[in-house]
Amino acid sequence: MRQAAFEQAPVRVYWELTRACDLACRHCRAEAVPERAPDELTTEECERVLGELARAGPPPPHVVLTGGDPLKRPDLLALVRYGVGLGLGVSVAASATPALSLVTVQALKTAGVSAMSLSLDGSSPARHDGIRGVLGCFGWTLVAAQRIVNAGIPLQINTLVCAETEPDLEDTGKLVARLGAARWSLFFLVPVGRGRTLRPLSARECETTLKWIGRHSGAWPFTVATTEAPHYRRVWLQASAAADRSSAGRRDSVAASFGIRDGNGIMFIAANGDVMPSGFLPVAAGNIRGMNVTDIYRHAPVFRALRASETLHGRCGVCGFRVVCGGSRARAYAATGDFLAEDPLCAYEVPATP
Repeated sequence: MRQAAFEQAPVRVYWELTRACDLACRHCRAEAVPERAPDELTTEECERVLGELARAGPPPPHVVLTGGDPLKRPDLLALVRYGVGLGLGVSVAASATPALSLVTVQALKTAGVSAMSLSLDGSSPARHDGIRGVLGCFGWTLVAAQRIVNAGIPLQINTLVCAETEPDLEDTGKLVARLGAARWSLFFLVPVGRGRTLRPLSARECETTLKWIGRHSGAWPFTVATTEAPHYRRVWLQASAAADRSSAGRRDSVAASFGIRDGNGIMFIAANGDVMPSGFLPVAAGNIRGMNVTDIYRHAPVFRALRASETLHGRCGVCGFRVVCGGSRARAYAATGDFLAEDPLCAYEVPATP
């Protein structure tokens, strides 16, 4: 299995426009705060970076404007319009608060947003609000989802996977289907930020969950993806080989993700302009205030090391699936301080060499 590294441009850029947010999520990577910080990038700086990204291709990366809550930036609509005008695909990952009104959703649609995402971490108010830290968030999420779908904007639902949420995944998936989401992204906890207080799945529990996803994905009315669990690709390939068959739709979806991981096809821009391999791997490779963002991605030693699967250590370094998977570099870093180490959430035992 060979997969070219994404050397010239990332596939997706996750851009933390601000760390400000009105929620208090227990797993928040950004450790968000209520108010915006004085060192956030200005509108003009953001427009310059969007221009650099538009010239990074072909094809140019897809830009996901996130936070915090990007709705806390008064220039959000202007930045969406500017990026779309440059030919970029622009999505918005908003927090489900009263600020995500019908007027706001319609304005984002008019601005040309490609998709929107919301977080749903449980099938009931008690479960979801218990993670989000604000009573009423579950109801706001359902209302916002309806508004987004009714506006004709493709909706992605993001769900945290940890010991606390895993027992509710089946019911959460049923709710995702009822909401009319186009995509369900299951985020496997990386213990960074506030998420250090939550318990991740064990490697065996993760393997069981990934196999459950694989068994059900063909029947779900949405595309399913995993975040910070690239070994789902290995699980899927093994299951497909054993069955000697697969759903064409699922095959295309999973195969499209082969090789993409933190720093290889993925880039993160922090609110202050720091550029990192992902939001869950807090190693700054440079800052856009002094460098071209594309140059950072292409030439920074951190990114170059992460794009070379042969540099991985431990089981990941000798695994036959390392090119299409490569493990979560963020989790490896959180566990060991070495972003090239093996992913401790993977249960796969590499076969011994004869």
